[in-house]
Amino acid sequence: MKATAIFIFLSFVSLAFASAETAALDELNPFDPNIEKTLEEMDSFYQEDTGLSPFIANTFWEIPGTPQCRQAGCAVWIQVVKSTQRAYLYVNGILQYEWLVSTGARRSGTPNFDTRPNGRVYDAYMSRKFPGGDYNGLGNMPYAVFISGGFAIHGTGKSNWPKLGTAVSHGCVRLHPNNAFIFNRLVRQYGVANSWVTVQP
Repeated sequence: MKATAIFIFLSFVSLAFASAETAALDELNPFDPNIEKTLEEMDSFYQEDTGLSPFIANTFWEIPGTPQCRQAGCAVWIQVVKSTQRAYLYVNGILQYEWLVSTGARRSGTPNFDTRPNGRVYDAYMSRKFPGGDYNGLGNMPYAVFISGGFAIHGTGKSNWPKLGTAVSHGCVRLHPNNAFIFNRLVRQYGVANSWVTVQP
C-alpha cells in the first residue's frame, strides 16, 4: 500500500514536471482570447530585459505611391508549406535555404498567411512564468519574428529539434534556432517593408 502511494506521488510529480517543461518550451498560445494583453506584457518585459524596442520602426511602405513588394518580389520571402513541414527562404528572389519546421498540431493549426511581418521582432525572450526551456541564454522563443497577433516564426528549444518536420506546435512556426537567427537577421537588415511571410497548406 505504501509503495503504491509513493509510486502514484512520483508519477504525479513526473507528470507535473513534464507539463511545466512543455509549457516552457512553447509558452505562447496565439489562440488565447487575451493574447493582446499577453503580448503587451511580453513587450514590456523584453524592453526591460534588453533595453531594446520590441518593434522594428520601418513603415515607409505605407506612404502612398511607394512601390510595394510581395512574395519573391521582396528582398526577404519565407514560404512555409504546412503539408511538407518545410520552409523556403528566398533572398532577393533566389532560394537560399530550405528548413524543417513545426507548425501547429491539429487542434491548434497554424492559419494561412500571406503578408508582411507585423514589426514585432525579438532576439531573446525568457518567460517569467515558465523560465525553463532556455536556449543559450535567449529564452524559450529565440529570434522571434511575429506575423500577426501571437503567431510568430521563432527558434525552439533543443528537446523540440527532433520533432522539426512534424506539426506539433501550439500554432507558431518553430525553427531550429540557427535558422531562426538567419531569418530574424535578414528581416532586421532589409526591414518589414521588404519582407514577406507566406504560410500555406
